[in-house]
Amino acid sequence: MPIYKIIKVSPTTSVYIWKVVEPEGELAKDVQLTPHCRARVDGMKSEAHRRAFLSIRHLMAEAGYKDHDLYYDDFGKPHLVDGNYISITHSHNFTGIIVSSSDEVGIDIEKQRDKILRIANKFTPLEEYRTLANTDAIIRKLTIVWGAKESLYKIYAQQGLSFLRHIDVMDFAFDDNRTVAKIMYKGEKSHYGVEFLEFEGFACVFALKMMGR
Repeated sequence: MPIYKIIKVSPTTSVYIWKVVEPEGELAKDVQLTPHCRARVDGMKSEAHRRAFLSIRHLMAEAGYKDHDLYYDDFGKPHLVDGNYISITHSHNFTGIIVSSSDEVGIDIEKQRDKILRIANKFTPLEEYRTLANTDAIIRKLTIVWGAKESLYKIYAQQGLSFLRHIDVMDFAFDDNRTVAKIMYKGEKSHYGVEFLEFEGFACVFALKMMGR
């Protein structure tokens, strides 16, 4: 059961990505779930969702955690019992987590699809991207912007936060593999570093809150 990719973001922060190719029975081996999570898995009608859920537990094990080390707050944001920060994502056959002992973090994996062109005006000013060479480039960039905003939303975790009105992602070149973003909400401003990578028609974006800002 190989891990697809591990990214050492810093000495205190790592990203773990899994490509889900194993059958459910194989993924279930050696995974001890809490009664709550066992009930969640048993209630999932989709085998793909069960496999994704189990693969995330393998990623957690790679980071040194078990299922009982994870809990969720009222907003649905995951936390680790030791106080370290964690964020979780899955899209189709890829899952990912980011774990940090120093920074609040968020992660999102998205499949690059032309569907994003139809919803772009709901989360970003689309005219900003019309200078790109072709539709494929626009789809790639919009997917990264969406992933960045989703990652920031996971960090901020407050009802009423709008992707379009409150979260701003600075423009970037694909080769940069990074950008910065900010949230302005209820009179408060916070800043974030954003990094991204693309693979097999997917984009993975992760964000870290800049301390003291």
